[in-house]
Amino acid sequence: MAALVLSAVALGGCSWFAPTPPVGNTGLPSDFEITSTGTIVGRKVEQLQSDLGRLKSAVDAQQQNYNALLSQTVRSSEAYHGVVAAVQARLQLGTTPGNPLLVQQWNQAQRELDNVTGNVTALGQLASQVSSSSTSAAYLLDSTRAALGLSGGIDQDRIALNLIEDDTSRLLVRIDRLMTALSDQISRQTVYVSGERSNLTTLALAIKNGELYGDSIATRTFTPSRVSATPTFYEAPPAAEAVLDDRRPLVVIRFDQPGVAYQQALYTAVSKVLEQRPQTGFDLVAVSPAGGSASEVAMNQNKSKQNAQGVLRTLTDMGLPSDRVSVAATTSADAAVPEVRLYIR
Repeated sequence: MAALVLSAVALGGCSWFAPTPPVGNTGLPSDFEITSTGTIVGRKVEQLQSDLGRLKSAVDAQQQNYNALLSQTVRSSEAYHGVVAAVQARLQLGTTPGNPLLVQQWNQAQRELDNVTGNVTALGQLASQVSSSSTSAAYLLDSTRAALGLSGGIDQDRIALNLIEDDTSRLLVRIDRLMTALSDQISRQTVYVSGERSNLTTLALAIKNGELYGDSIATRTFTPSRVSATPTFYEAPPAAEAVLDDRRPLVVIRFDQPGVAYQQALYTAVSKVLEQRPQTGFDLVAVSPAGGSASEVAMNQNKSKQNAQGVLRTLTDMGLPSDRVSVAATTSADAAVPEVRLYIR
């Protein structure tokens, strides 16, 4: 992404700051200067020239502000990716769960990404200013053309008005280019920040467990604009047993001891599915043993549901939207210990 932003800056330096070539031959002397003629139209020329000068200065400042914001975005993006790469390299080599040094680096990466977010906000504010300049330039152009129809002027006034008209038209082209560039950057950076927020969430989970995962699962899915509330448990109907028998689980997590390390295998399995079928949904089923006394069955059911909630949180932390996962609970005679099974819907 940083490379893309750098490309945008390079292009901006080439096209947005380059002088606009004249459109056709105006037939005006190259050394002509607008001077006061003292006529009624001449006074109008002076007013229009003053307005154009102020507008040019405003657009110059807006162009410089845009360039500065892009440069800041590049620096923050490069710093962000540098810190993330360092964290991932340490996770790749192996480290302790919750390594405080990696936590500090993660916080630094978040600050750099916050800087990019702030720049996106500033770009939006700048876009409003440029839009206002566009309105002013259009009004100035209309006023100049209207002045050409006024009486009480001399040839020098007409030439001056033609110069102002041409200059204002070129300024409008420049403003339009800046508006287009701003719109493109705002859209691009908004998508970028959203994706990296998901990646940071996944990286935080990786640091917590001391394992390297990869990019957020969200980058492999088409996330809907509306995300439903976190699903709640419901008791599976009798037919659910047959459904479990008919389908092969994508992942089976057996909680036969404390602290079962299932995250890496879960991430890998879900990522592979989403790479091939980005719109896939999943069924998460808490399975408890059917045997034992009534109290043992109830206790195992409670454990299975708690474990399933933990797996669901892990999936959402990895970037999977919560409305892609339905959650159910059931008992099974073939389960010796509380299990959580993940099925492809």
